Amino acid sequence: MPLSQSLRISASGLTAERLRLDVISNNIANANTTRTENGQPFRRQEVVFGARESSPFAQALENARCGTKTCAGGKGVNVIAIQPDTNHDFKMVYEPGHPDADARGFVRMPNVEPITEMVDMISATRAYEAGVTAINSAKQMQQRALDIGRS
Repeated sequence: MPLSQSLRISASGLTAERLRLDVISNNIANANTTRTENGQPFRRQEVVFGARESSPFAQALENARCGTKTCAGGKGVNVIAIQPDTNHDFKMVYEPGHPDADARGFVRMPNVEPITEMVDMISATRAYEAGVTAINSAKQMQQRALDIGRS
């Protein structure tokens, strides 16, 4: 795999993890939002990653470059979707004085768990750091190759 391809793959991971961190931050910011534009409480959002597909043109170039041998390596990662978390229901909290309380005094609260969001944030941060480390390693390898060429 060419070093430039490893940089592109790592960069796609950095972009995806940055978006994941943005979504997590939005979830935390809306942890107490009981009414959105549709009149419902905020529903936690999740990021779905998928393998990056190459365009038909890029695939034709890759086939021409590799010939009969198979080319190794992936293309990176894309964010396929940002979807609502439907696996967890809204929390019911007894707050009779709240403007969004029902007749029994219960308020439907968002399905955001701050601890889960913090764990996801740590995971995304670690993945981002791993991508930065991979980019730095690729840059060092390119620099060493240039140094060898000068000798």
